[in-house]
Amino acid sequence: MPPFLRLLATTSLALALSVQAMADTSRPKVGLVLGGGGARGAAHIGVLEILEELKVPVDCIAGTSMGALIAGAYASGLSPAMMREEMAEADWDTMFSDIPDFSEVNYRYKETLRRFIPGSELGVSSDGVRFPPGVVDGIKIKLFFNQLVGANRTERVIEKLPLPVSLIATDIGNGERVVMREGSLTTAMRASMSVPGLLAPATRDGRKLVDGGLVDNVPIGEARERCNADIVIAVNVGSPLLPADSVGSLLTISAQMVNILTEQNVTRSLATLKPTDIYIKPDLGTISAANFSRNAEAADRGRAAAEAVRDQLARLSTSAAQYAQWREPIDRSYKPKPTIDEIEIAGLKRVNPAMVERQLTIKPGEQLATSNIDRDVLRIYGDGFYQSVDYQLLTQRDRNILRILPVEKSWGPDYLRFALNLDTDSNQGSSFGLRAAYQKTLINDLGAEILATVGIGSNLGAGLDFYQPLDPAQRFFVEAAVKYERVQQNVFQDNKRVAQYINSGTAFALSAGTNFGTLGQARLGWIEQSRTFDRDIGSSQLPNFETSYSGWNAKLSLDQLNRLYFATQGWRTKLDYFDSNEAGFARAEIDVEGAFSLGKTVITGRANYTGSPRGQLPFYSAGRLGGFLNMSAFARGQILGDEVTYAGVRAEQIIGTFPIGLRGDMRLGFALEGAHVGTYYTETNLSGTNILNSAAIYLGGETPFGPAYLGFGYSTSGASNFFLNIGIP
Repeated sequence: MPPFLRLLATTSLALALSVQAMADTSRPKVGLVLGGGGARGAAHIGVLEILEELKVPVDCIAGTSMGALIAGAYASGLSPAMMREEMAEADWDTMFSDIPDFSEVNYRYKETLRRFIPGSELGVSSDGVRFPPGVVDGIKIKLFFNQLVGANRTERVIEKLPLPVSLIATDIGNGERVVMREGSLTTAMRASMSVPGLLAPATRDGRKLVDGGLVDNVPIGEARERCNADIVIAVNVGSPLLPADSVGSLLTISAQMVNILTEQNVTRSLATLKPTDIYIKPDLGTISAANFSRNAEAADRGRAAAEAVRDQLARLSTSAAQYAQWREPIDRSYKPKPTIDEIEIAGLKRVNPAMVERQLTIKPGEQLATSNIDRDVLRIYGDGFYQSVDYQLLTQRDRNILRILPVEKSWGPDYLRFALNLDTDSNQGSSFGLRAAYQKTLINDLGAEILATVGIGSNLGAGLDFYQPLDPAQRFFVEAAVKYERVQQNVFQDNKRVAQYINSGTAFALSAGTNFGTLGQARLGWIEQSRTFDRDIGSSQLPNFETSYSGWNAKLSLDQLNRLYFATQGWRTKLDYFDSNEAGFARAEIDVEGAFSLGKTVITGRANYTGSPRGQLPFYSAGRLGGFLNMSAFARGQILGDEVTYAGVRAEQIIGTFPIGLRGDMRLGFALEGAHVGTYYTETNLSGTNILNSAAIYLGGETPFGPAYLGFGYSTSGASNFFLNIGIP
């Protein structure tokens, strides 16, 4: 190039840069503040839509709680339209429940969850009883954040984002305001949204952090400081205080206390607004902090509020070229799915790493897909040993390293567990029971466990179980168990209770088996039993009875239902075979259940057979009918017999869901049931009946104490039954 042309080009470039610099300095610096408010924070999306339409660039963002989520997502390249899509597709009904799809839970842990209230777990040590830090650990929430900001494709840290971001949290230890300007973006988002008492605190730099709304819900001062903002656009989506007559329960009192603290710091922040600042407070009507399913409506209301100050916002508009230049480094460029070169498991202290590795389907040399890593993380969490499980994608010397980050329970590894049951019906009255257990886990490197149980109430019991895996992946195991129980057993004839026996006995079992991942397990063992039947109520002509026997036992249990209670899809089956030469009989039981959904209607079918391949079943090992969804028109255990076949189908309409932090849904159900009994031991008047029938209508739901049912059952044989069941049998 000739010298004069080179000089001309240099001069032109310098002039262009000078003009651009003048344009940049002429534009006021804008700080965007996105306040906290739970589900109400979806209104921020609508505000961002208007800013995008008006081509208003911002120089920094400060966010708290839900505002931190939106701020982090926006700074990582998610457009408002993409945010709407992600929020609409999220499963908010299960987002605040840590339990993964029940089919992905370790089978042994499934058995524990079925026997005890899932939320009753308490840690126990020489220092006393220790409580979990929150109702929800936030596993699914954190995975959702990872997906939002693209943490599954590249490492996301705040200081490397193209747009300066500040996220606000509260140190629960000293009450200090914590401003997060660096480090893991998703961890900061999770910390800022940790509602005290609901979500467990997030640990970051050795500090336990909770919702920033407690100290700075609309962080105007942080936006001014972060980028020396000339103008602040502040969006306040906080929840208004409840009317005095609406505050009465412990839950509403706690919520009101948090709202009062939040409103106090919001008032102080708003007092710092200048006449040149822009304040937006959307009218969110009845949308509460927990109404995440109304995210689209909240976004629309946020858009309407921004439209109301459109003229003020328009003064901050830039040209299309300037806005594109500002937006270019922020817009997400989707990198291809990374190929994993190495997998690390970090942070374990007691758990054998092989127990984590067994749940990983992703292998080195494969591409990392969101669906796969999320499923693996939830499956690891489903082992029941961890307070949280997360992952991190690192790039070191052009190698992609997937780091799995399981955090063992801070209140473990020894636990107290509890179960409560209340059972009442119009045929045999009421019974109640309280069961407690001490569980000692991770006794050795292979993951041995001891479980000691005791039960009081209408029935008494105690047991001791020792479980020893034989390999680090826990594919094979041996187990020894001994138990004692003392239960009330009613005897019925002509739909009347004619006697009540005290059925007491002991049992010892030794077995070996294999686990089929999360699918189930098979086992083979030897059982020794002794039983005594002492008449408590009834005619003196009715005999007492005592027996002892032993034999081989084989079991196959498979469970792929998607929920612990109130499944919406999946199946499970159980095959149980016992053979005793000493007692002269064999007992076979097959139970199969399946469920599927049609919209909000859930159809469930169940079939059961209990019979004697050899000899005849004695009454103390007979098939049983009666009780809810086992011929609901009859009392629990009202019909005893041999060669008992049962089939039932039920349709349940989902009519509501419990609030965040509780589990499951509420259903109105109708059941049709039929059964055939080869030989009747009770209710012998029915021996000429070919097929017994029963129908039931009921209302059901999952409570903090377990499932609850209230309903009525009727049979054309003359039996009927009002029933109420709460808790875990």
